[in-house]
Amino acid sequence: MKNYEMMFIVKTTLEEAAVKNVVESLKSVVTDLKGKITNVKEMGQRTLAYPINKEVSGFYYVFNFEANNDIINELNRKARINENIIRHLIIKLDEE
Repeated sequence: MKNYEMMFIVKTTLEEAAVKNVVESLKSVVTDLKGKITNVKEMGQRTLAYPINKEVSGFYYVFNFEANNDIINELNRKARINENIIRHLIIKLDEE
């Protein structure tokens, strides 16, 4: 398994419980497919550099995790179809 980092932005128009559900659903994709989450950072609400679909701010989250290609493909699919996620990015971290 390789190390990855995923950053995603959740809409601020959601209630706190709904935001937590979005985060937990992405965590469960990794853990259900035998990946391992090593770190979760909640970076709080921030203003976006430019409006995205009329949203001007969002809740930022960063996950560090170990995964294979199947998990990455499923995470990308889930993040694209979830209308509450404004943007997401997954990068592969260097081997140490």
